[in-house]
Amino acid sequence: MALDNIQKNMLSEIAGLEAIPEGAFSLRLDGQSALRQSTENIEIVPKTDKPGIDIYIKAGTKGERVDIPVIMTKTGLTDLVYNDFHIGEDADVLIVAGCGIHNAGHDKSEHDGIHAFHLGRGARLKYYEKHVGEGEGTGERVMNPTTVIEMEADSYMEMETAQIKGIDSTKRLTKATLGDNATLIIHEKIMTHGKQFAVTEFEIDLNGEGCGTHAVSRSVAKDDPHQEFISSINGNNRCSGHTECDAIIMDHGSVVAVPKVIANHTDASLIHEAAIGKIAGEQLIKLMTLGLTEQEAEEQIVNGFLR
Repeated sequence: MALDNIQKNMLSEIAGLEAIPEGAFSLRLDGQSALRQSTENIEIVPKTDKPGIDIYIKAGTKGERVDIPVIMTKTGLTDLVYNDFHIGEDADVLIVAGCGIHNAGHDKSEHDGIHAFHLGRGARLKYYEKHVGEGEGTGERVMNPTTVIEMEADSYMEMETAQIKGIDSTKRLTKATLGDNATLIIHEKIMTHGKQFAVTEFEIDLNGEGCGTHAVSRSVAKDDPHQEFISSINGNNRCSGHTECDAIIMDHGSVVAVPKVIANHTDASLIHEAAIGKIAGEQLIKLMTLGLTEQEAEEQIVNGFLR
């Protein structure tokens, strides 16, 4: 299918794709399924009871990639989609998701994506998700992603999410349940500016013996936005858990961090950290002595922090 220039640019930014890939792929465009293709080991099936797809990855599948980008270019559109991922035992795959909203109008455009992952025994998954908003319109760009994760014994999931620009309001919920010796790694990056609003919430249940998680959020609040970080790790067995929030606050931004760990087992080892602060003056001075302006120095520091 042919994409216009706005759609092509958005696809490149959120998924790093310059063309439709040869592998498993599902493109959702302005609230509708626009293109879908499966492979021998990965089947993508449209849901019949609600909007969305089921992705079935065969046991033992190695080295394959699934792309599921969402692009919205119509103002005033609200899109709700349910995507379920079934990763078979001992599979090792990459899933790349992303949503881009280009709003050139005056009405709100909103995408709410509910993703559910079920990892079979010994499965390994890397999941990348990037959210971007743009467009010259005054209408809001809203994204509310929900991620639900169920991990069987010996499975591993690495989740990287990024929201760097253009989203006016977002509520991000991640809920996970881990089985024996399962491992969940989460790295989140968020930048808000203007009067934007962002809430992140992690709820992780460490139910299995020997399971563990490392959940980190890094954010920058610039201009006059508001951010909230809420994290709850429940140690219900012999397990290890670490949750961390690091935030840079600039101008008139505000940030709330509420990391929480709950030990329900004597062998649960849990740590929480939170740090909020402005850019250190000596960092700015050091870069400015190298010839950068104050604004350029700030940008370098922020980019390095969110890398």
